Amino acid sequence: MAEANDLDECYNTAEEFVLYAGKVIQDSINVKKSVKSKGIDWDLVTEYDRRIEDKLIKQLSVKFPSHKFIGEETAAKEGRLPQLTDDPTWIIDPIDGTTNFVHRFPHTCISLALMVNKKAEIGIIYNPLMRQFFSARRHRGAFLNGKLIKTSEIRDISQSLVAMEPWLAKDPQHLTSVYSRMHALIQGTHGIRSLGTAALTLCYVAMGAVEAYHIEGIDAWDVAAGKLIIEEAGGIVIDTAGCELDIMTPKVIAACNQEVAQQLVNLFKKADSEILNKNLN
Repeated sequence: MAEANDLDECYNTAEEFVLYAGKVIQDSINVKKSVKSKGIDWDLVTEYDRRIEDKLIKQLSVKFPSHKFIGEETAAKEGRLPQLTDDPTWIIDPIDGTTNFVHRFPHTCISLALMVNKKAEIGIIYNPLMRQFFSARRHRGAFLNGKLIKTSEIRDISQSLVAMEPWLAKDPQHLTSVYSRMHALIQGTHGIRSLGTAALTLCYVAMGAVEAYHIEGIDAWDVAAGKLIIEEAGGIVIDTAGCELDIMTPKVIAACNQEVAQQLVNLFKKADSEILNKNLN
């Protein structure tokens, strides 16, 4: 399946379908939406999330009937996360940044990745509201609207702009850890940013707009495409322990290079150990 001609067809098809799906977001951004929560009050879903995912799965299934799918809304409906196998598998987030979409905050996107033998071969992330089309093929580079992108050349975290999502602090179990890490970033970097969309923020690392990004409590569809885009742009995506990232249970540190990534790992280890020491004393 990973032959070039097959992947060319997969990419061209995916690009066409994602661009078409983007029109749904464009046409509905100012429309009153039916909003529900998926078990926790800050994890929202709209009728447009389901519409886009259903349409993408249907279109791709017709074109590639042997392929499998892991989609955010399908997994929520079934109440389980499908297993990632070696079979060609499309991983779909129909609207990443649904809360942004509900509030008309323009940082929202469609994320689509094709995995073959558990490796990402294609990654596409499209923000139709800001006309940002990010794409990558393994060993072929990363692009924004067809132009090659590269990560930042900064190698010191003190000179870095770092993105982090604090929403996990809504869970009392994670409150102290999130605040401790945020405080460490505020003290040790140029500044921090939070956009409310993991997939799109990963792309901002890839294009050099931020040097690094940290997030936990997400799923494969949030990170599968963005990880490939960052790596093809020259960056790195690892877990918070500094090890290889498991996209099925991601605890993400994404960075422009290995040096900044390791500095973040060390910074968070120190912040976490200070919490532990306070709890023991």
